[in-house]
Amino acid sequence: MIERLLLKQIKNYISKFPIITVTGVRQCGKTTLLRESLPTYTYVSLEDPDVRSFAADDPRGFLNTYKAPCIFDEIQRVPEMFSYLQTKVDESGKMGEYILSGSHNFLLMQSISQSLAGRTALLTLAPFSVSELKAAGRLPEKTTELMLKGFYPAIYARSLEPSEYFPSYIRTYIDRDIRLIRNIPDSDTFIKFVKLLAARSGQVINRTELSNACDISVPTVRAWMSVLSQSYVIFELPVYHKNFSKRLVKSPKIYFYDTGLLCFLLGIESEAQLNESPNKGAVFETMVVSEYMKYAYSRAKEPACYYWRDSNQNEVDLLIEENGKLKIFEIKSGTTMDRKYLKGLKKFADIAGIDMSDAACIYDGAVNAHGEAGSFVRFTDFLFI
Repeated sequence: MIERLLLKQIKNYISKFPIITVTGVRQCGKTTLLRESLPTYTYVSLEDPDVRSFAADDPRGFLNTYKAPCIFDEIQRVPEMFSYLQTKVDESGKMGEYILSGSHNFLLMQSISQSLAGRTALLTLAPFSVSELKAAGRLPEKTTELMLKGFYPAIYARSLEPSEYFPSYIRTYIDRDIRLIRNIPDSDTFIKFVKLLAARSGQVINRTELSNACDISVPTVRAWMSVLSQSYVIFELPVYHKNFSKRLVKSPKIYFYDTGLLCFLLGIESEAQLNESPNKGAVFETMVVSEYMKYAYSRAKEPACYYWRDSNQNEVDLLIEENGKLKIFEIKSGTTMDRKYLKGLKKFADIAGIDMSDAACIYDGAVNAHGEAGSFVRFTDFLFI
């Protein structure tokens, strides 16, 4: 098993909270992580119809049968359980009694806010990160291969091609996950919508344009994007909030969490096709930004990242705010250092009054080069500056 960075946080919180809740996109490795890393916990899946009926019909009997410590997987399938879990942990006063997991952040958070607020630590598991693959010796040598494969554990565990994995993944996602959150009667239109979003990964989102392109209302665009965000398929990157200029672009950018899924939705099936694609730069940018999201989640932190663009098209692709300090990044899929890549960073640094030693171009080159006027950093190393 490839070691997951989130495990450290789970073990840390077992002694501090009565319940730990682990959420994340379907098939990101939650079940494998919890079952194989916590052998003293009894594992119970509420995907099993018989088990789910038992839990729903007789929650007290269910909790008496499956005594703590227990892992309850896909717990959102039985929302009735949360009130009974609250009573259990309040009576016992013990830490680390239950670990809950599920693929539906929206449904989980609804139940947690009603019953378990203050009693559970909330953690997010993403698909593999570059750091995890690198530490396990499983990181592909070529960036194009990595972008094409993506980061879902099944692709690495079963040596699957993306074209073998993603068609059934998408169908399962719509049939099982999406319909639990929202009734979407026309799945073909929804898939078309997701593909339109894929073509816009790394771009400022225009909901009206999406509405026209997909022949759906703007409120439907908002609702469907919310569903995709809540189930960890996409995320929005907000504009940096400090108003250095009133002439700022205000809409967020949209990104996919996984480049393998993104490439599949774009119809990119080979490295040659990816290299020739006008979307290659956007796919690379998506990989870098989503890597920071994974980095933050694995450390139980809310991602503090942004982009910046003014009306003159001066732009910073990624701003990361940690410990009161701001780091700024340009993202380029090329392999050659070019000082012009630092131009937008210099513009922002002058406006914001920050030092260019905290500015870098993340690129696909072979070496790192640091300097007072800005740095060039290999994408696999950028988190460790």
